[in-house]
Amino acid sequence: IISLSLTGLNLGLDFAPGSSMDIYFIEHKVTESQLRDQLATIGHGDAKIQHAVDSSTGNDYYYVRTREIEISEKETIKASLETAFGLVNIKNFEYISPEIATEVVRNAGYAVLAAVVGILLYITWAFRKLPKPFHYGVCAIIALFHDMLVMIGMFSILGWAANIEVNSMFIIAALTILGYSVNDTIVVFDRIRENLLRGVSKNFATTINISINESLGRSLATSVTTLLVLLALYLFGGVTISTFILALIIGVVSGTYSSICIASQVLVSWEEGTFGRICGKIKSLLAREEPAAIGGEDSQV
Repeated sequence: IISLSLTGLNLGLDFAPGSSMDIYFIEHKVTESQLRDQLATIGHGDAKIQHAVDSSTGNDYYYVRTREIEISEKETIKASLETAFGLVNIKNFEYISPEIATEVVRNAGYAVLAAVVGILLYITWAFRKLPKPFHYGVCAIIALFHDMLVMIGMFSILGWAANIEVNSMFIIAALTILGYSVNDTIVVFDRIRENLLRGVSKNFATTINISINESLGRSLATSVTTLLVLLALYLFGGVTISTFILALIIGVVSGTYSSICIASQVLVSWEEGTFGRICGKIKSLLAREEPAAIGGEDSQV
């Protein structure tokens, strides 16, 4: 939360306004560092560069995002690169306005919000045979909010510590984590439903505890095997999917924790009225301090 408040997210090519182009080097193979250094000499040292491969021809090229530039400045960039590296071909020159970039971010937020609402409605319907099925949906959403906050907060820290950017793959990872985390939470909730219907214990908290213990091995086994695959992909899958895989790793760890240690505990606290007692204590403390604030020490006495 502190990192998000101070630095925010390091927005990548998909969410930043400016101009973009695909640069093909015809005569020589150019590294990303060489391209960056040459762009810096003509005032584009802050350009964001991403290596890519043309799917139709198999040729390497660089996707470059700069500040907003005109056609004439694009020609200046081309001339400078050709002087340094030989023949250059620039394709797909586009201008991305701040309004379009803002709309992309807004649409991404709508996608996540729509997924959350859909999950809430589905869980409420799936547990409709139990008392207060809406509580199960809300507790699952609280666990999802925890997972999203952890993942976004980690990427905020990694943004200024390791210059890791947030791009469209991050949004895909966020939606994937929503599905994975809620699936793990539903497994625990489903065991709770079975034990409640069987009457394992008259005490609600005891039933929750038994259900968590019964599903603990399955949850951990699923998460560990998933993490092994994700680690292999992160180490050997290449840079094009590294952001996506890193977000999934963080989300799987956080989702496993929240399914076991947050969702069910919030459900118990809600059922036993813990939240109401906390609010009542806060209100009583505020009411107790109010006379002193109005009349000073004499009023308190």
